[in-house]
Amino acid sequence: MKDAAERHGYIVAGSNNSRNGPWKPEAEAAQAMFQDTHARLSIDNNRVYFAGLSGGARLASSLAQRCTCAAGVLLNSAGFSPSAPPTAGATFAVFAAVGTLDFNYGEVLHLDETLGSLHYSHSLRQFDGPHQWAPESVMDEALAWFRLISMKAGHEERDVAFVKSQASEAEKRAKSLELSGDLYGSWKEYRQAAETFDGLGEDPTFRERAVALEKEKAVRDGAKREQQDFEEQSRLSADIDSGLAALRQDAPDGTDTRSDVERQISGLRSRAEHEKNPQKLRVAKRALAGIFVEAMETGQERLDAGDFSPARTYFELAATADPDSVWALSKVAVARALDGDRRGALDTLRRAKEKSKDPAAFSAWLNEEPAFAKLRNSPEFRAIIASTQQP
Repeated sequence: MKDAAERHGYIVAGSNNSRNGPWKPEAEAAQAMFQDTHARLSIDNNRVYFAGLSGGARLASSLAQRCTCAAGVLLNSAGFSPSAPPTAGATFAVFAAVGTLDFNYGEVLHLDETLGSLHYSHSLRQFDGPHQWAPESVMDEALAWFRLISMKAGHEERDVAFVKSQASEAEKRAKSLELSGDLYGSWKEYRQAAETFDGLGEDPTFRERAVALEKEKAVRDGAKREQQDFEEQSRLSADIDSGLAALRQDAPDGTDTRSDVERQISGLRSRAEHEKNPQKLRVAKRALAGIFVEAMETGQERLDAGDFSPARTYFELAATADPDSVWALSKVAVARALDGDRRGALDTLRRAKEKSKDPAAFSAWLNEEPAFAKLRNSPEFRAIIASTQQP
């Protein structure tokens, strides 16, 4: 966000200790940032925004709902909290961004439809990528869009040249999609631009073009295809989701259930690895990513509860979904160490070290992780640390 913030006149402040979890520490972190920035900087209280990724996006929307002090929220890779969905009468705008391979892709697109029905000022940008922060170009678009909404609300002086340049960019995006044959994507761009620039005195036939395209069969087919993709993602995940839920029950046949789930995850991963159709590949990758995160989050819940063996199972299933994930392998090593599996922990750490792209950070984590206290003085553990420090 930094360069976009410099261009558009924003101050970016972030918390070093806010994490997914209980509401209280997250709210306290937000309050600390609010107070600190207001104490030391010149803040326009009509232009305060919250932003977050994934669970942070849900927190950002919840904060905006509770404090009524935000002009807008930038939601990346997730929507509102399920316990606090969007309601009519909100006073903040919503810019949502999501990757085309994100397991929350369908959720964010459905959110955009809901926001439209509730008459929010809203905008949606998709980008190529998985569950991650949007690239710099999207951040620039988001911060520019918030300025346009601020001008419409009278909180910022209208800049005619800026409005014209943004309208031109919006028209380029829509026309590019139209020329490429993606009439459904183009229709959505024209419709979104019409809503954004309505009232700003700069509307180069956005609404007329959206109305015209809506009559095209390709647009109707695009909407149907998109819905079919959402349904296919759910279908691909359904049996695995059920298996992961069954493992939580500690049933007598847990070993058989775990084997079935592992086989199903391996099958889904193999499907994603061999799929040639780009559309089907995106759906398979979204489903696999969703399974990965579900297994990781459940494993963390069990680890926090001191249930080391079940935690290990979930982390190992996550590693089955993404064998290259250093995050998953690191958690497997922690769970194995806490579960008394010394050799398994060391073997997994070696695998994680080979996958790591940041040896210095990995070495620091090895030295700090409490789960490895009983391993730290062993020759095998010291050898792993030494290997991370080799040039």
